[in-house]
Amino acid sequence: MNRTKLSILVIVSFLGAVLIALIPSIAPAQTNVHLTMGNPSGAGSSSLNNYLLSKTQYATSHNCSKGIPNWVSWQLNSSWLGSAPRQNNFRADTTLPSGCYQVSTSDYSGSGFDRGHMCPSGDRTDTVTNNSATFLMTNMIPQAPDNNQGIWANLEDYSRDLVTQGKELYIISGGYGSGGTGSNGSASTIASGKVTVPNRTWKVIVVLDSPGNASSVTTSTRVIAVNIPNTQGVRDSDWRSYRVSVDSIENATGYDFLSNVSASTQSVIEARVDNQ
Repeated sequence: MNRTKLSILVIVSFLGAVLIALIPSIAPAQTNVHLTMGNPSGAGSSSLNNYLLSKTQYATSHNCSKGIPNWVSWQLNSSWLGSAPRQNNFRADTTLPSGCYQVSTSDYSGSGFDRGHMCPSGDRTDTVTNNSATFLMTNMIPQAPDNNQGIWANLEDYSRDLVTQGKELYIISGGYGSGGTGSNGSASTIASGKVTVPNRTWKVIVVLDSPGNASSVTTSTRVIAVNIPNTQGVRDSDWRSYRVSVDSIENATGYDFLSNVSASTQSVIEARVDNQ
């Protein structure tokens, strides 16, 4: 082999190696920013009762047999906040798979329970499109009006106040159990049994001092967790009175929160009850 051909072969081999090395960088596996702290139930596409809906605005595990999300997870920082008006366009989520009932806004009519946002409308005011996405019924649970409009709303406001102070939040919320008390009394389901009414509403909020990820969480990171009864009579209560440990919500739900955070850090922050 002459020297020219040898040189060409070496160059081609080198370029091939470079291209192979670059492939992962060119086409990385895409992940949802709203699952930065983890996927609490290992949601995916194999189970209709733990079905992952990965949206631009939030991620959720939908439970088709209950007609509500198991949990909804979302990032909140200043980039999500703006002046887009509240859309109020409650509607069925047509992206649900075949065989999964699409809850409609009329399923809540006359039930005595609010269409309770998990990812709040107020957390998505940067664009009309993002605000509109919070009104999909896969982002709703039947919530007692006093819970939704009072104590729950107060915690949502407090979360946005933290963002105005420069914090970045990662929030997960949902409900568990069966049987709440709305304005028409107690009920375990609505919509002729298609939608379960949770007994409790819970939320976990990771508070970062600056934009970060799971590796930014340390044993000193503030984590707020609340567990509130889904009932009337809590409207004027202080959400701080319902603070609990993340561990206690894991025990109640069977979920594994903050699974992308190191185990040693989890063991500290998940056992602690916020007192700020």
